Amino acid sequence: MKSPADVQPDDAHAAFVLDLEKPAPDALRGAVLALGNFDGVHRGHAELARVAVAMARERGTTAAALTFEPHPRSVFRPDQPVFRLTPPVVKTELLGRVGLPLTFVLPFDRSIAAISAERFVDELLFGKLGAAGLVCGYDFHFGQGRAGSPEMLQARAGAANIPVTVVPPYAWAGEPVSSTLIRTALEQGDVARAADFLGRPWFVRGVIAHGDKRGRDLGYPTANMHLARDCKLRYGIYAVRMKIDGVWHDGVASFGSRPTFDDGAPRLETFVFDFSGDLYGKQVDVALVEWLRGEAKFDTLDALIVQMDADSVRARDILTKTAPFLP
Repeated sequence: MKSPADVQPDDAHAAFVLDLEKPAPDALRGAVLALGNFDGVHRGHAELARVAVAMARERGTTAAALTFEPHPRSVFRPDQPVFRLTPPVVKTELLGRVGLPLTFVLPFDRSIAAISAERFVDELLFGKLGAAGLVCGYDFHFGQGRAGSPEMLQARAGAANIPVTVVPPYAWAGEPVSSTLIRTALEQGDVARAADFLGRPWFVRGVIAHGDKRGRDLGYPTANMHLARDCKLRYGIYAVRMKIDGVWHDGVASFGSRPTFDDGAPRLETFVFDFSGDLYGKQVDVALVEWLRGEAKFDTLDALIVQMDADSVRARDILTKTAPFLP
């Protein structure tokens, strides 16, 4: 693996899981660290990365991310899991895209939560990782009881002659960008608003599974995915794009419980326009571009097909007017 000084932003993304009982490889020490949970890797996180990359260039090294998995809330409130915008693998990939090719992952549990803020800084950031600089958001807190703050970080790092930059709230379209704001938009079905604050369409990744094959009989064979149980995306019909083997394809998708048929466990069912091929067992990304309508129950299959035809026409029109996605 390359040393931090040799890793470039366009290199493949990589994750290194930290073990507090073991030293980090010397080749990975000495980066400027961007600190945070980074769920969603939204515009505000991209700004944090930009600042870290600029500091790294000044200091002749590279920038890396330090994040936590799982999300702390899932440890302290397992009965109220947070709606994750990006699972760990996707988060690492997106951090690479914004200029942080290496992500240090600290496995989060109650023993990690009990570490004092002072020990977190001295033993982890300075000792194990040999940070050349630190960048965090204005609301970053860490350590036992969340006692560590940006101000404490600046004071402790300043004493060690290590620069710290605290990034203020990042506003877009007049609003501070946050993962909470984006989750709320998705819960309302407003995927266009979520995309505006993310800086790209929100997408899900999964493996295509066998369904009940009803779509074939209706003239709309679908590729079916089960989303994470914490997913709170609003049930409904969406104009989407699916990434298959590195290529984006237009389509229309339904997320919900299929009230016309069985009111079963929620799943995402995507009809890919003008595509033929076996997708079973294949990993794909589905990006949600625009909300079309809410989920509905139809009295007859003919009525459902008429609506699906209309949904497809509308989705095609929307996607024709939407810029192509990069691979």
